[in-house]
Amino acid sequence: MPSVVDICNNALVDLGASSIVSLTEDSKAARLCNQRYDSIRDTVFRFHPWNCLINRASLAADAVAPAFEYTYQYTLPTDPYCLRVLTLETADFLFKVEGRKILTNESTVNLIYVARILDTNQYDFSLMETISAALAASLAYPLIGSISLATQMKASYEKKLIEARFVDATEGSPGNIITDTQNAGVATATFINSRF
Repeated sequence: MPSVVDICNNALVDLGASSIVSLTEDSKAARLCNQRYDSIRDTVFRFHPWNCLINRASLAADAVAPAFEYTYQYTLPTDPYCLRVLTLETADFLFKVEGRKILTNESTVNLIYVARILDTNQYDFSLMETISAALAASLAYPLIGSISLATQMKASYEKKLIEARFVDATEGSPGNIITDTQNAGVATATFINSRF
C-alpha cells in the first residue's frame, strides 16, 4: 500500500514537480508536503464519513456535568482521535458537540465517528487519490507559482472528491449508510439522495 510519501509524490507528479524520498529531505517540495499533509488529510477526512475511517466507541460520562441545559458530558475519543462526530447510537438522541465534549441528556453514549487513522494501509484507494488531489491543489501555487495550475488542480480535486464520496457512500445497505448531511447528529436515510 502507498505510504504518506507516495501520496505526496502522486500530488507532486500531478504538478510536474520532482518526487521526494522523505518528508524531512532538504527540498522545497518536501518542506511544503511536510507542512501541509496533516492538515490536508484531516480536512479531507472531515468532508465525508469514509467507510475506512469510521470507528465506534462506548463512552463513559465525565465526572463533571455541564453547567446547564444538558445532564451529561462525554469526552471525545483520542485513540483513535475523533475528527468528526457522525451520530450517537440512534438518530433520536439529541446532543451537541462543544470543544472536545459531547453534551446530552443520555446516561450512556455509543458513538459512531470519523477517526484520524494514520496508517495509510487502512485507506481506500479513492481516499488516497482524493488526498493527493487536495494536496496538489494546495501546493500548486506555492511550489509551481501558477494560478492557472492551482485552479486546474482545485477542479481536479473537487471532481475526485465527488466521485470518491459517491463510491464510498454506496457500499453497504442504504439503511446503514451514514451520510455527510448530518444535522445536529440526525442522519438522513441515505447519502445517495443528497450527495450533491
